[in-house]
Amino acid sequence: MHLHMWKAVSISLFMLIVLSSICSTRDSYAQPTPFVSSVNPFVPSVNDNNLKVEPVITFPSSHISIAFLGPNDILVTEKNTGIVHRVLDGQLTKQPLLDVNVFNFQESGMLGIEIAKNDNGKVYVFLYYTEADGRDSADQEKNIGNRLYRYELINNKLVNPKLLLALPKGSGWHNGGAIKLGPDGNLYIPVGDLFPGEGVIPNGTLAQNNQNGSRPNLSGGILRMTQDGKPVGRIIGDSFPESLYFAYGIRNSFGIDFDPITGNMWDTENGPTFGDEINLVTAGFNSGWDKVQGEWKPDFTKGWIMGQNFNKPDNLVDFNGKGKYSSPKFVWKDTVGPTAIKFLTTSKLGSQYEN
Repeated sequence: MHLHMWKAVSISLFMLIVLSSICSTRDSYAQPTPFVSSVNPFVPSVNDNNLKVEPVITFPSSHISIAFLGPNDILVTEKNTGIVHRVLDGQLTKQPLLDVNVFNFQESGMLGIEIAKNDNGKVYVFLYYTEADGRDSADQEKNIGNRLYRYELINNKLVNPKLLLALPKGSGWHNGGAIKLGPDGNLYIPVGDLFPGEGVIPNGTLAQNNQNGSRPNLSGGILRMTQDGKPVGRIIGDSFPESLYFAYGIRNSFGIDFDPITGNMWDTENGPTFGDEINLVTAGFNSGWDKVQGEWKPDFTKGWIMGQNFNKPDNLVDFNGKGKYSSPKFVWKDTVGPTAIKFLTTSKLGSQYEN
């Protein structure tokens, strides 16, 4: 199951693609004939005859996250090697922007990337990766833990690293890793429960809705901070690490985005063998893990399987009323491993898709 989910992540961004309009005047709601690539099986099909998929550049290994410096200027993370590439006008630059040691077992590695261009002319590049002690990056003993660094882009290199966040060491699963710059200019970082092991109930902190658990440890939530790594809002608690939580009760998430009309956050969440979700996430949102996933109670006595159906669990942690559970807006009964989520802020694909 976990391998299936990771393949979903890898394939979803295996190829940088562009959707382009074929005919803007055609009725997009007519019954479509899907476009299917006969050249590359990794090119997705499209159910709108007005659109097609065009490859921009292909990579031989797992490149899973991208960020745009400009319309034809893209930064790409290479999961297993810790390399950050630059793709300019469809061409890969000769030298990488960065090459760091990463622990790359399963879902670990060089994961998320985000860019902020500031009024002072500085370009910050934020990277979320599983740091390793040395190049033998599949060795668990070399695993240091997930880190969030801020770099400056200067002369086609990422320099002046500043450590913003150090997370506890995990098993290699459920790291989250997406990074998103919000409408408020702050950073939002989904972090999974760090999955201590198959058949083991997750970390058991209050952020995993364990009433008798330890304090949160930065896992199992969506964290919010300034571009300097400072807490914003202090929603569920005033002290670190509670002060960094925007949302909690999250098993694992590979993607968040903001509705350009309302400014509201939405996320995708991966269940175990059931109950993948799409959520509307507000400040203090509790997604319910590990007491509820989708619309079902997990049954840990028989493995990670679906238990009884219920929509209003009554045994969740609410941090003295500061946290609030909300049911998902969309649920898959059988897992599909949803990854990125994106609002299209352009009308170039047709006005019906804008926002």
